[in-house]
Amino acid sequence: MDETSRHAIPRIARLYRFQFEPAQNAFVLLFPEGMVKLNDTAGEILRRCDDQHTAAEIVADLERAFESDEIGPDVDAFLAEATQSGWIEWRAARERT
Repeated sequence: MDETSRHAIPRIARLYRFQFEPAQNAFVLLFPEGMVKLNDTAGEILRRCDDQHTAAEIVADLERAFESDEIGPDVDAFLAEATQSGWIEWRAARERT
């Protein structure tokens, strides 16, 4: 993820609903054709894609939460994959409301 992307704000794509599913004991993405069960790491990242925080802020929050300063590249890779899968959308930080 380049520096420009780090300052963009990710959010769950409109086609999906992100929630914790007790029956699955996991975070999931629900969509009209089904459900994606997320592992713990993906759930923690997507939980922070709330249309309020930049990717850099999400990485910083995860580094604090997990007491690690080496997870940035993994978060960037997951966000890129989630974007390619259509799970998240992006907007520029200057568009904050």
